[in-house]
Amino acid sequence: MRFNQVSIQKVQQFWDKRPCNIRHSTAPIGTRKYFNEVEERKYFVEPHIPSFAEFKRWKDKKVLEIGCGIGTDTINFARAGVKVTAVEISRKSLIIAKKRAQVFKLGKKIKFYLANAEELSKTVPTQSYDLIYSFGTIHHTPNPTKAISEIKKYMNKNSILKLMVYHRYSWKVLWILLKYGRGKFWQLDQLVADNSEAATGSPVSYIYSKYQARKLLSGFKILETKVDHIFPYRVPEYIKYEYKKVWYFRCLPKSLFRWLEAHFGWHLLITAKLSKI
Repeated sequence: MRFNQVSIQKVQQFWDKRPCNIRHSTAPIGTRKYFNEVEERKYFVEPHIPSFAEFKRWKDKKVLEIGCGIGTDTINFARAGVKVTAVEISRKSLIIAKKRAQVFKLGKKIKFYLANAEELSKTVPTQSYDLIYSFGTIHHTPNPTKAISEIKKYMNKNSILKLMVYHRYSWKVLWILLKYGRGKFWQLDQLVADNSEAATGSPVSYIYSKYQARKLLSGFKILETKVDHIFPYRVPEYIKYEYKKVWYFRCLPKSLFRWLEAHFGWHLLITAKLSKI
């Protein structure tokens, strides 16, 4: 089945079953300890996120986050004094994100919406935001171009879009192709969808080259494009909260590993603004 034929309900059901990062802590879900440990682990394995989001830069500004998940970045925007509107398609994820805001007494700074990014304006009132932030979400919706069209409705000439989508020419894609596909590159898109998430079998997982990302963002001026993030740890130990690197990454000098991340990382990080209003 082509990704654009997948129902949005199927996507919602998948992320309801396994919200992203939900197992980043063994503490009871919804406790302060749980949320602190989730955040610590998330930014430990993905340390590029805070510098990309630039939480403090948006103090006293309005931010629309599309795909807030269980609210890790959301809460850091709110802590920085940002007026946050957070959107999520997974009902279970949104419940946890709201609980997080309650636990840290930041609920008044955040408006939460259960919504589909492809039909955002049907749920979220249209107004201009200083920042539209979407980290790892648009590539999981069946029709990303529809989501981008909706995003434009919330931007003015000064608005900034910060978007992360999966990078086609990445170490992870090569690893999936060799490990699960045995070199069957003609099945690449489905192989990535089936094997790239913590829970296998994602209904939709697009991967983008820089050229394809530029096409997706037609009507935008690209201000910056960066590539980052290679996950270097052995999975059997990682799921037990132990951080043991795969042998070949242990052998690499840190400078060489960072070079690999900057060229063949899994995350394609794009900063853009509208080219035409």
